Amino acid sequence: MKRAIITIDEQGRVHFPDTNPNDIWMSTQELVELLGVTFPTLRSNIRAIYKSGMVKEYDAERYITLPNGNGVDIYSLRMILALTFRIDTPEAYRLRESIINRLYQRKTQPDNLMMYIAPHNTLYPC
Repeated sequence: MKRAIITIDEQGRVHFPDTNPNDIWMSTQELVELLGVTFPTLRSNIRAIYKSGMVKEYDAERYITLPNGNGVDIYSLRMILALTFRIDTPEAYRLRESIINRLYQRKTQPDNLMMYIAPHNTLYPC
């Protein structure tokens, strides 16, 4: 399985991989480091997110075997985003700000917009 991770460097810059968002999957250890929390805090927040129904377990969690033979749970970008907005640490704050800035900086132009203007007295059935 191809997977990529989000990182924060020593200067506090968030680095998103240049890949398909569906390829972003992170292990619990990677999330602990990214969000600056302890393992029990991370697990309790994951359970709370599942319990709320905001993210479904079958969409957000997988179990993989690493090359060294150990198995690990990994979480999708949906769970990472939910955790980022649920946890209150400086690292989570940096990640939230980076996500929000990326959304605002996205410059999307509408596709070719075609409009049909009907004659003034034309009636259309509802």
